[in-house]
Amino acid sequence: MTAPVKLPLPLLDMDVLRTFAAIADTGSFSAAANVVFRTPSAVSMQIKKLEEQIGVSVFDRDARSVTLTVDGEVLLGYARRMLSLNREAVSKFIAPGVTGVVRLGSPDDLGQCVLPLVLKRFSHTHPGVTVDVVIDQSVSLRRRFDERRLDVTLMNMSHTVPGKGDVEILLDEELVWVGAKSGTAYRHDPLPLAIWEDGCAWRGNALEALEKDGRSYRIAYMSSHSTGQRAAIVADLAVAPFARTLLDDGIVVLGEEHGLPQLGRYQLGMVVKPDAEEHIQVVAEHLRNVFETYRRCGRFESFRSI
Repeated sequence: MTAPVKLPLPLLDMDVLRTFAAIADTGSFSAAANVVFRTPSAVSMQIKKLEEQIGVSVFDRDARSVTLTVDGEVLLGYARRMLSLNREAVSKFIAPGVTGVVRLGSPDDLGQCVLPLVLKRFSHTHPGVTVDVVIDQSVSLRRRFDERRLDVTLMNMSHTVPGKGDVEILLDEELVWVGAKSGTAYRHDPLPLAIWEDGCAWRGNALEALEKDGRSYRIAYMSSHSTGQRAAIVADLAVAPFARTLLDDGIVVLGEEHGLPQLGRYQLGMVVKPDAEEHIQVVAEHLRNVFETYRRCGRFESFRSI
């Protein structure tokens, strides 16, 4: 009796898995296309190929959303592990000699919400580089950098807290008022604010706009940490100036229809140590790439799959 011939199992394509993970993270084929530098039609073809290979559907799709199927959830766990192992293996050969310690400064808002995600990705591509992070107010970070206590630092800037000529702009976006979803704090008089002390880039914009508008206010909640300010906002104790980058569930944008003046824009800047060594330069370049990607796809979550 002749034994049945067993065909070899198909090999999953890393590029396809990367696209699959990007769609799962962004919740959109078009947003994922920006992340992986492909057209939406090419992304659709990749997922069709993947589903044909494994014989199951990985996404439920309708006109408004894309969600993982049960099989898709299972595959996502495997995909993340395979992508991580691939990064680890490749990095051993592509950048084996880049080592060192980088002292990186960051404002609290980015340090809380964005930087851990960014540095997790960096650790995959450059395992020999250690990044020590200092979280502080932007004015203090600039002083630390000038005193050579930081190699690279990110800083929030606005027209009330300007930067110097050596600052590279990574992000330029609108500053907005935020409050609790279905909250009423914006109706109070004087207006309760959650902000930090002098030197905060967003504080200057907010107070200047309110004074110009003739709106009375009081500092109801003062915290140097964005998590503290966020707690006051969600509890409907106060409103606050925030970057659109940091918006999430439970917080909504307030505008002129709520009796609040426009705040203008702010910039996220970066300064890098002059004549920086290679390990410092790779950190700076990684940050440039991260914010360039954010400007294209509009969210940071997508970096988990890259």
